[in-house]
Amino acid sequence: MYNILKKRMKKLLNNFESFDNSETATKKDIVIQERVELISTHMYKQFLNYQHSTVNMNEIFSRMIECLTIASENMKQSFSSRGVSTQNIYLETDALKSVAILNILWNTISFTTRCNFEPQSLFRDDSRHVPANRIMALKGNYNDIIQGAKDHNEEITKLLEYEIASLYIPPDQTQKCVVKFKHLGQEFSINQTDAPREVVLKVVETVCSDLIFHKEGSLRSFTV
Repeated sequence: MYNILKKRMKKLLNNFESFDNSETATKKDIVIQERVELISTHMYKQFLNYQHSTVNMNEIFSRMIECLTIASENMKQSFSSRGVSTQNIYLETDALKSVAILNILWNTISFTTRCNFEPQSLFRDDSRHVPANRIMALKGNYNDIIQGAKDHNEEITKLLEYEIASLYIPPDQTQKCVVKFKHLGQEFSINQTDAPREVVLKVVETVCSDLIFHKEGSLRSFTV
């Protein structure tokens, strides 16, 4: 009985795989069409979310550059009034306005949108996947950090090594952004209007208040 059933199943599979049977072929076409339509619908939704998130991200990043410009000028004025040279206080941006590098004396901070190569989502503890683009804040000069990277995967690996914080921007402007500070292990939500100013100030405060300790060798015994 098992062998007979096995032969029938094999015959049915063979018929399904054969396009000689017009009825089976039609059914197969319908199944493929339905499945492909589901996939394309899902991907189109991802595509739209990615587009909208990109628009919001670019707007926020533009305002972040404005905040960085003001912060840089205020730093210059503050140190100049104290008789300190301000030649090492400046802001640089690339032609595409996708990278901003702020130098404050011995500290260098970079902000970039060059980490959004495809639609991505932010995972939530309740298992939700929130579509969002990302602005990364880095300790160091962006151009030095990504030097030698051969592809996007190597770039993001290098960026994550120097990440201070990331701002995640959803596709809907009424939705709040999420800010994650790597070293603090903290995150908080903030509206898209206040996000540029607050993220810039918090990152600058974090980096400039960080102490840099002298490197010391291991203790060795010796005879005087």
